[in-house]
Parts: sequence; C-alpha cells; structure tokens
Amino acid sequence: MSHSPVSRVTATEAALELIDELRAQHGELMFHQSGGCCDGSSPMCYPRGEFRIGQSDILLGEIGGCPFYMSESQFEYWQHTHLIIDVVPGRGGMFSLEGPTGRRFHTRSRLFTDAEWTALQAQEGR
Repeated sequence: MSHSPVSRVTATEAALELIDELRAQHGELMFHQSGGCCDGSSPMCYPRGEFRIGQSDILLGEIGGCPFYMSESQFEYWQHTHLIIDVVPGRGGMFSLEGPTGRRFHTRSRLFTDAEWTALQAQEGR
C-alpha cells in the first residue's frame, strides 16, 4: 500500500487560478513566505529569478508548479506546520505581483497530524 508524499505547502483552487492568471502575464513565478515587517506574513509572488534566494532560504515545495521558499529562521518556528496558500480580497504586498488585482495571497496553516509528521520525517530522511 503506497502513500502519497506529505507536502509542506499546498494551495487552494482560488490560489491556483490566480497563479495561472499571473503566470500568463509575467511568465514563470516563485514564492517566498515573508517574515513580517512591511508586508506582514504574506506569501510574496515574484517573477522567477527576480527574488534572490539566499543560503538560509529553504525550498518547502511547489504550488501550481512554482517553487515556494521560506527563510531558515522562520522554518524553525513553522516546521511542524502545513501551509495552505489561499486568496483573499485586498492589496497584496508592495512588491508582490498580485497587488494590482485587488486580491492577495494569504497563508493559512495547521499543525501536521502525528501520521503526517512521521511520514514527512521519513521522506526527508530524518
């Protein structure tokens, strides 16, 4: 009996639709989970390659075929949490591509179940 892999980040149908819309306008995309300051804790969407990923950034997975990163310091805090990227009305982060659409990406979260956590640890070789 095979189990599908546990993902650290997923997206709602609304988020996937907005990703497709933005990709049609801007080409390939990438995400970085903002750590606060000016843009709160919003997931930021950029044209792929226009946000410099550093050595302390961790690839959590992909949503809609787009890589999704988070800083290592944030990951330490959020590592037991599954992120669900959604869309809500409002303006996105100042530098995030969805800003002009009147919608913004929004991170929802939940703790992994014990079974998911065990499977995730096995997947990641921990």
